[in-house]
Amino acid sequence: MPSTFWLSRHAALMLLIINWKNVMHCYELSVDPPEDLAILDPGHLGHLKITWSPPTSLINRAECPKLYQLEYFNTYKNNWTTIRTVHKTYTAQFDLTKDVRVRVYTLLNGPCTNGTLVKSKSYTELVKKPPNTGFVGTTVKNVICVFHNMEYMKCTWGKSPRKLANPQQTLYFWHKEMGQTEECPKYSISKGLRTGCDFTGKTLPYFTDINICVNGSSPEGPLEPLYISLQIQNQVQPEATDKLYLQTGPDAQLELHWESPVGRIPRHCLEWQVEHNHEGPAGNMSSQQITAKQTSLKLPSFHKNERNCFRVRSRMHKYCAQRSFWSDWSHETCHPVTAVQTFSGQREG
Repeated sequence: MPSTFWLSRHAALMLLIINWKNVMHCYELSVDPPEDLAILDPGHLGHLKITWSPPTSLINRAECPKLYQLEYFNTYKNNWTTIRTVHKTYTAQFDLTKDVRVRVYTLLNGPCTNGTLVKSKSYTELVKKPPNTGFVGTTVKNVICVFHNMEYMKCTWGKSPRKLANPQQTLYFWHKEMGQTEECPKYSISKGLRTGCDFTGKTLPYFTDINICVNGSSPEGPLEPLYISLQIQNQVQPEATDKLYLQTGPDAQLELHWESPVGRIPRHCLEWQVEHNHEGPAGNMSSQQITAKQTSLKLPSFHKNERNCFRVRSRMHKYCAQRSFWSDWSHETCHPVTAVQTFSGQREG
């Protein structure tokens, strides 16, 4: 029995030593960062492909599963984005007028690290500078793209701060369902200059990044480019409501009803804003805006010498789109119908 007990203690001690060595090997294991980091531009207006190779020191270590941590500076959100992947490629969207900054680590796991995730202490980094193209200050301003009633999209832009003789802007666009970049199908012209792009008749996908570049040229040289990326479901502007009904209810209440605009926008995706302009018996004016989720509104009882006017507008709510444009205001409906003084001066544009 004593010898058996001694052997058991000896075996346990040896096992502890082996485990300790494995742990120490795990902590002492040097993991190198990836190699051959590259940023490839296929000409898709900022949709870049990032590639890298595993470190040479780990090529023959098949028993160690390799993971990579990619970090890139999101030039649209102005912060770092972190991705972990087993792949050696990744695509991301960048603003090509700014530095493209990426870095990548190696992460190791498995038997060679005793099941512990080990990250390389250093990383491989690459910074791609934007090309110096175009005269400074010639970028177009206030580019706005509106998906009108979910039927067609139009983009408009303003003049650049620096004036050049006869500038001619050009718009290009691309999304993942396209093979190559295409030019604007139809330009909007004002006083001989291009001021926008009409995508009417062009099918654009929902929930997909659409990359747009507006650049151009003039007799003096090239214009600075502008890059934007958008998804059309976030650019919707509903049509204005054209059917409002105002009537008196029991207890002298006012009941306002209206109809959703005809079109492709689901009714459950709309939220409403009602503008209520009120003129009291003494001629005093007041105005308020009321948020509504339904296409009706009831107001408290009113005095017979009061005048109440209403108009409504709508937009996509946050559960259907990240953002939206308000529709134009509807026409105004009032009770009583006629009055000497109107509320046109009270209206919000």
